[in-house]
Amino acid sequence: MITENDSVRRTASYTVRHVNIVLISIYELGRQPFGLASPAAWLRKRGHNLVCLDLSRQSLDESAVRAARLIAIYLPMHTATRLAARLIPRLREWNPLVHLCCYGLYAPMNADYLRTLGVRTILGGEFEHELAQLAERLHFEALNNGRSNVSPQPEALVSLERLSFEVPDRSEMPSIDKYAHLVVPGGGFRLVGSTEASRGCKHLCRHCPIVPVYNGVFRIVSRDVVMRDIRQQVAAGAQHISFGDPDFFNGIRHAIELVEQFHREFPSVTYDVTIKIEHLRKYEVHLPKLKETGCLFVISAVEYLDDIVLRALDKGHTREDFLHVVEAFRALGMTIHPTFVPFTQWTTIESYLDLLRVLHAKFLTENVAPIQLGIRLLIPEGSRLLELEEVRRHVGSFDPESLFYPWKHADPRIDALSETVQAIAAEGDRRKESRSIIFERIWKAAHAAAGLDAPVLQLSTEPAAAVPFLSEPWYCCAEPTREQFVSIGLVSKKIEEPIAAPGSYV
Repeated sequence: MITENDSVRRTASYTVRHVNIVLISIYELGRQPFGLASPAAWLRKRGHNLVCLDLSRQSLDESAVRAARLIAIYLPMHTATRLAARLIPRLREWNPLVHLCCYGLYAPMNADYLRTLGVRTILGGEFEHELAQLAERLHFEALNNGRSNVSPQPEALVSLERLSFEVPDRSEMPSIDKYAHLVVPGGGFRLVGSTEASRGCKHLCRHCPIVPVYNGVFRIVSRDVVMRDIRQQVAAGAQHISFGDPDFFNGIRHAIELVEQFHREFPSVTYDVTIKIEHLRKYEVHLPKLKETGCLFVISAVEYLDDIVLRALDKGHTREDFLHVVEAFRALGMTIHPTFVPFTQWTTIESYLDLLRVLHAKFLTENVAPIQLGIRLLIPEGSRLLELEEVRRHVGSFDPESLFYPWKHADPRIDALSETVQAIAAEGDRRKESRSIIFERIWKAAHAAAGLDAPVLQLSTEPAAAVPFLSEPWYCCAEPTREQFVSIGLVSKKIEEPIAAPGSYV
């Protein structure tokens, strides 16, 4: 008996397939979206007509939407999902018959809500093959005058299949000079490309949005594919590459061999990576290799310095591990960018002040984006945090529009301080103030919240170290800040009323 899927495969073998597809990315904190470029390669290779739209840098193309048979929206993070909820009604208004798909990390986590908006297919994990299969299915339906006998979604909701990745197709993406750039000491900047050498993660941190989808699995992107992607971006002007892997040292051999080849081919091109504190300590012997091969800085999700909080989050490192890594980086002359989620149910005024004291004492105030000091813990659907009774006791009912479980701290000063710090960070960013100046304001606000006089920050005996950083801050596991809500409003307005400058920032 020949099944419909068999027919799809047979048809695929001798027919050029032309499904009109629009891939949409809404928000990815300044990177040219890998989640558009990678599936674009798969779909164009199979003959489909494709339009890629990055709405953080482009206006929505009404004509492309109206002509599409399939619109697939990339949801790599919480804020992108919130934006998608605002976008989808407009897409359905312009094209009521279009097949809507959402794919990426946050799609399966919010599947029920997305289906209420009219999304018919949800894809998570290694989504490229499933997305290509969906396009083939829609082609088959078109050959049969739209008739289909298959279930609403035969494609896997979450696929952890080992894929043979295609080289990302960035040919019709906005140019990399439209995206975040690298700010270097002295006031200069470099154009930044981005890629991924692996996906998923070995670890099961309770607050991490990767865990509900990958559950401890990670997948390698072959070194040949990564290098070919880097080559095309360097040819387009990239002077720095940002690796978007959740943890670059999940596959240590793959990582070291990759950066060695990278540096041989592009000795003047720098890069940055994200690595857990646990791995920075475990693989400390490899840190000199990162420096030798052009790694300008390492981002590491420290989250907090209180061991009680770190155990609750199941981070796999301690306060002492973080302090050890800081000293190891200083000894090697390397730069670390710690990221934090300082406002949790376990935060106290004293533990927050302790965080600020350590950052000042360890000369890290320039290494931490000020917004990192105001972030609140995000509890999305499927979070392992909900395994903890102490968390379940303090969260409200799931909010399907906000897409998280709201919570309030037992000490109202903590919630108020988070809002104050976010406001200080946003104002400092608007004024283009140095991180040290903003840190001093946060220092005073935190002491005021504790009812204490803020000690005068002593000038360091060590010269202030200007550090390289990306012009748009990177973070995850966090509730959207007030500034992100403003961004959501701007993008929503852009969707409602397309503007004339497709390369403009939001």
